[in-house]
Amino acid sequence: MKSFEEIFGLRRALITGGLGFLGSTLAERLVQLGCEVTVVDSLIPEYGGNLFNVAGFEQKIRVNVSDVRDEHSMKYLVRNQDYLFNLAGQTSHMDSMRRPVSDLEINCHAQLSILEACREVNPEIKIIFASTRQLYGRPDYLPVDEKHLLRPVDVNGVNKMAGEGYHILYNNVYGIRACALRLTNTYGPRMRIKDARQTFLGIWIRQVIQNQPFEVWGGEQLRDFTYADDCVDAMLLAAASEKANGRIYNLGGCEVVNLAKLAEMLVQANRGGEFEVKTFPPDRKQIDIGDYYSDWGLIGEELGWSPRISLSEGLELSVGFYKKNLSHYL
Repeated sequence: MKSFEEIFGLRRALITGGLGFLGSTLAERLVQLGCEVTVVDSLIPEYGGNLFNVAGFEQKIRVNVSDVRDEHSMKYLVRNQDYLFNLAGQTSHMDSMRRPVSDLEINCHAQLSILEACREVNPEIKIIFASTRQLYGRPDYLPVDEKHLLRPVDVNGVNKMAGEGYHILYNNVYGIRACALRLTNTYGPRMRIKDARQTFLGIWIRQVIQNQPFEVWGGEQLRDFTYADDCVDAMLLAAASEKANGRIYNLGGCEVVNLAKLAEMLVQANRGGEFEVKTFPPDRKQIDIGDYYSDWGLIGEELGWSPRISLSEGLELSVGFYKKNLSHYL
């Protein structure tokens, strides 16, 4: 296989949600590979877009402030692109239950519009879609592989399932090359930490850095975690490989821990802090999936991906980043 520099150098890539934490991490990597990068982000306050996320390389990318729900903008933006990394989405499970129609518009309707834009003006584009392990719901067995039944427990999961399905359908029917990655508890620098809309780990990090005790609900649930750079590796491998077309892959982490152990590891990474294990709030308990961790053997076998950053190292890197840049994420 050619090197990433040979594959992505002098090519064009569009990243939806490109000012979010994964989008900006991917954008920086693509710039380093010599790719011409355009990021599109709505910068809606409730979501994860943050201009500081591209500080230091903002002059090397094009930034378009637009909403993926704007069909006319997307038709213009996808034109002449070699790659589309489709990362934009509404990620809050609780928000999806409170405002289901907004979640439908972003995670479902907008995805179909993006694919229609590609079909009309750029059918040669290669698309990587950021899906989620939330599609599986409460697991029947562990680790969860791609053959597991899909039974989402919230509106977000249902709409993401539809968005993923559209991408694979357009690959199979119209030949628009697409691959879906089911992301699992992705974390790292640049993620939203001022609330729990993106991940519970974000608000834990903010509170421990600010010397505030944080709450661990339940504590015994098993999870695995993917560091942002490992996730970007998977996106690049999927974009570079024709074998990935029409495929769906789980991502995962190096190790499985329960949430109480994760809290202890975070305190250790911060060199101090306190947390309290509490029972689930009733509204959260209704959509909790219990234990979950991924079998990511398929992407390992077919694309050669495996996570490289251990959980302890990833927490150290994340805490260090936010201690240095906290004011930009509050």
